[in-house]
Amino acid sequence: MIDREDNPYFLNDFLDYTATILNKSPNTVKEYNYDIAHFLKYIKFKFGMSEYEDEGHVKDIKIDDMTLDTLKKIKLPDIHAFLAYLKADYRSKPATLARKVASIRVFFKYMCNKMKLIPDNPALDLETPKPEKRLPKYLTLEQSKSLLDTVADPVNSKGHGNHNNMERNYAMITLLLNCGIRLNELININISDIDFEDSKLSVIGKGDKERTIYLNQACISAINQYLKVRPKEGVHFNSKDALFLSEQKRRISRRTVQYIVKEEIKAAGIEKANTYSVHKLRHTAATLMYKYGDVDIRALQELLGHESISTTQIYTHVDNDQVRDAVEKNPLANY
Repeated sequence: MIDREDNPYFLNDFLDYTATILNKSPNTVKEYNYDIAHFLKYIKFKFGMSEYEDEGHVKDIKIDDMTLDTLKKIKLPDIHAFLAYLKADYRSKPATLARKVASIRVFFKYMCNKMKLIPDNPALDLETPKPEKRLPKYLTLEQSKSLLDTVADPVNSKGHGNHNNMERNYAMITLLLNCGIRLNELININISDIDFEDSKLSVIGKGDKERTIYLNQACISAINQYLKVRPKEGVHFNSKDALFLSEQKRRISRRTVQYIVKEEIKAAGIEKANTYSVHKLRHTAATLMYKYGDVDIRALQELLGHESISTTQIYTHVDNDQVRDAVEKNPLANY
């Protein structure tokens, strides 16, 4: 939750703008608040406007009294210094720094171009940190089958944690592995979002963009099996249409799904189980579809809800066997 009393008025105005005019999600607005507040605290420290003398106390600095005069003094090197501080003190990775850069860019664009509260935009020439070229972690086909078999085992379903909801857990993991949907998309599925006749599902992805996901037989079967045992009485009034329910008969939470997935992966005996998460199952779905399904990259982009195809193209580089096979199939290979 955002404590608006801790912010200068212009930051709160910016947050209102992003929530309404830009129609950003509550999570994105919360991230903007965190990023910009942290940046402004660092600026007060860098400009010698706080009582602290070391960077370890930057987060303790109050910014509710910050004025536009301070904002007008910020230059591009000050932003670079903030990013360097994050990398040194928090070991922030390029992906994290890129998010900070995006937040700072939007903030100063609002302050300078939209509201004209400051004369110059110090983030105008701010570059995005070069990302690390890391291949996504994913389960192999055999590991994926083992995970599904483990979740479907009635003995195992009662053998860990407090989760005795085998059909629910199986349906969730089946959707994650077959459709590559995001965690937020999974927990927000309503029964009314599912078209059983045409075997398709409507989800709301990033940026509140709606897309259609076509469900294969495994998904339809898993959902139907779960609906047979899904609680019908005593469901919280806000969760009556929610597909996946917690043991408290409310819409299942992110944390609960994360816990279930980790426990099931561990129970499946998958090596380095702790390195896999819900998001890794999304990577797995994309990788398996590309590797075994002969899926066109554009179709994969549509399915995953990626805005840019460059995000999807990482899955074209995850399989060294395919690269080796391509070379072996070169018509000059045996010349």
